[in-house]
Amino acid sequence: MLKLNVKNETSRLKAVILGTAKSNGPTPKETEAYDPKSLEHIKAGTYPLEKDMVAEMEAVASVFDKYHVKVYRPEIIEHCNQIFTRDIGFVIDDVFVKANILPDRENELDAIQYIIDQIDPEKVIRPPEEVHIEGGDVILWNDYIFIGTYREADYPDYIVARTNMQGVAFIEKAFPHKKVKSFNLRKSQTIAQDNALHLDCCFQPIGSNKAILHKEGFIQEEEYEWLLNYFGKDNCFIISKEEMYHMNSNVFSISEEVIVSEKNFVRLNTWLRKEGFTVEEVPYAEIAKQEGLLRCSTLPLIRE
Repeated sequence: MLKLNVKNETSRLKAVILGTAKSNGPTPKETEAYDPKSLEHIKAGTYPLEKDMVAEMEAVASVFDKYHVKVYRPEIIEHCNQIFTRDIGFVIDDVFVKANILPDRENELDAIQYIIDQIDPEKVIRPPEEVHIEGGDVILWNDYIFIGTYREADYPDYIVARTNMQGVAFIEKAFPHKKVKSFNLRKSQTIAQDNALHLDCCFQPIGSNKAILHKEGFIQEEEYEWLLNYFGKDNCFIISKEEMYHMNSNVFSISEEVIVSEKNFVRLNTWLRKEGFTVEEVPYAEIAKQEGLLRCSTLPLIRE
């Protein structure tokens, strides 16, 4: 039996599901793009190649190996993008939540069923159909669960709006002992620089008391200010629009001291080292073209 345990984003990682780029399928058509950044690269002819993405993911796998983390991988589905495991499920405390994802991604869940089968069935939940929630919008911070959402009336018009207010209510009800705080995120179907696809695209806690933040990702400035004050200005690394576009907040913590980051994030990585973190740099620029990075392609199961 797998005994799950995840209470925050930075405790020492013991077991994780890392996505796979194998048999990723051909470059999607423009009409098949889920987000504006992928669309941009499809149009420009710079959409990432499978071999490059496989190499990038193997670099992450070897970092996990170095830190003795147990790594699970999805079963391979032919011609299917299975990189972003964070979208399809997430763990809160000792409970695995199956996400309600875009319908044509349902088979990605089937590919990790062999792992879910090792968890006590009492500890696996699936929200009802009208509840939309994806793991990229759910950030655990001890007593808090931070959730990214989109509260505007035109929610149904946005394929980039992934978590609705029913999703927030579902988590509140399922985890009554937690303080759930939601954040209204800026969405754009067409301009990647203006689109906070998930909460982890514009915010992520690191270490024991620090955070990476992007102000423009939040529709309500006071919600951004709340996070800034909660972590403290001096503990926050504020990223620009350009850095948000390149997914600087989407790094991944192996522990409070060790962070896996993209090697091109020079300003961020310099700051992290100055703050005393060990930064494990990996190449991930090709995968980033699909508006996802390190946190998006990992699904932690057990942290100490």
